[in-house]
Amino acid sequence: MNYAGMKALVMGLGLHGGGLESARYLARHGAEVTVTDLRDEKTLAPSIEKLEAEGNGKFHYVLGRHEIRDFENADLVIKNPGVRPDSPYLKAARRIETDISIFFANSPARLTAVTGSKGKSSVSSALHWVLQEARKAGLPDKAALPGKAAFLGKAWLGGNITVSPLTFLDELKSGDDVVLELSSWQLGDLKGRGFKPRAAVLTTILPDHLNWYGTMEAYVADKRIIYQGQDEHDVTIAADDSWGRSFLSESRGRPMVYAESPLPEGVSGGWLTGPGGPGLVRLSGETFDAVPTKLLVPGWHQKKNLLAAALALLDLGLDAETVRQGLASFPGIEHRLEFFHEAGGVRFYNDTAATIPEAAAAAVEAFGDNPVVLITGGTDKNLDFSPLVKAAPKAKAIILLAGTGSDKLKSLFASTEIAFQGPFDDVDAAVRAVLDTAKPGDTAVLSPGCASFGMFLNEFDRGRKWKEAVLRAAFAGR
Repeated sequence: MNYAGMKALVMGLGLHGGGLESARYLARHGAEVTVTDLRDEKTLAPSIEKLEAEGNGKFHYVLGRHEIRDFENADLVIKNPGVRPDSPYLKAARRIETDISIFFANSPARLTAVTGSKGKSSVSSALHWVLQEARKAGLPDKAALPGKAAFLGKAWLGGNITVSPLTFLDELKSGDDVVLELSSWQLGDLKGRGFKPRAAVLTTILPDHLNWYGTMEAYVADKRIIYQGQDEHDVTIAADDSWGRSFLSESRGRPMVYAESPLPEGVSGGWLTGPGGPGLVRLSGETFDAVPTKLLVPGWHQKKNLLAAALALLDLGLDAETVRQGLASFPGIEHRLEFFHEAGGVRFYNDTAATIPEAAAAAVEAFGDNPVVLITGGTDKNLDFSPLVKAAPKAKAIILLAGTGSDKLKSLFASTEIAFQGPFDDVDAAVRAVLDTAKPGDTAVLSPGCASFGMFLNEFDRGRKWKEAVLRAAFAGR
């Protein structure tokens, strides 16, 4: 699309890449770009430096504030997904887009979209991994089922996983596959725009962002947008639970369900056969293995995530053996039960993306009988901590990070006589507490179950600082 001569305003430069790539893309296509953000130049320095590398003086900045006249004068405003739609600044705008809406309107590639409360990054990354591995193995024709399109071109990954699809939009061709991870906020911004992915995958739905939405119904309403533009040529994949059944009943896409127990006859989808068994899929009356027994990333939830990915891959046209081999080699992703170091017989994991209590509880469960030192807590999002409190006794020790969520956990743990250390407002101090507690054979996992604000810029900053602190302590000879 040609934006030559247009006055574009990017609202929210941020540090995750969405605003940055929107500004780059619009400038590359001829727009006059103004960047505005409530944060100051010092905080946004990493993103500003990357923009300035495009050419000094190419961008105009309004930082530490927003000016209503900038929104009134702009031909186009690019909205950050974290900005509420009822913002008075947005009400002054003539036209509002996002990096995702610009991408969808201009992409020639086949699209698979993934959303959910937890597991969406793992599912998105696994889909991309297998689509990429099939091509790298030189199997575009062999890997495709009879009657299905060959897997030509490239596979791309973007969206909420901190890679804006505008980074690769200009490179896309019709034979490519794009996998987008989408948050509820990103989907909310696509309402009424005819969003139509070839495959839509909905992972586990749990309470999240209720401080923003107020109710589960409002939160889930934005999730539903992922399939509302689909038709019978597309597929909708959801879990065998109350939310999943609701999604599948109203989608016009072909329904496929993934479950933790065998599906009734006549239902297309897949199920798990237990922690020590494979994930089975039944399509057109035939049942076969699609998810291998052994995976590189531990846990029941991970196997369930990969089952959802397998259904999408099969519907896109890959054969079962290619899917099974690809999932067996999937290494997982940064910040999601990421193994990153071993010292003194203690294995260290980074699960900072576990930002709700259920996810932190799942991390404790993922390691089975292996002793776990759990580093948890942070900022409260008005969530119910009972799942984490229920799982906590299975941990060998609990280390709390400072924050309003940890204040609630302290009271809950004290009332149930669960021992803990902290809260610590310094990540190095938390690591020292871990090293004083853990023994050879133990697993230490950062899985906060809370938001990161206060001690950290965001959850990814929290994960990086955790890893850096562990490595500092290890190299210091602790």
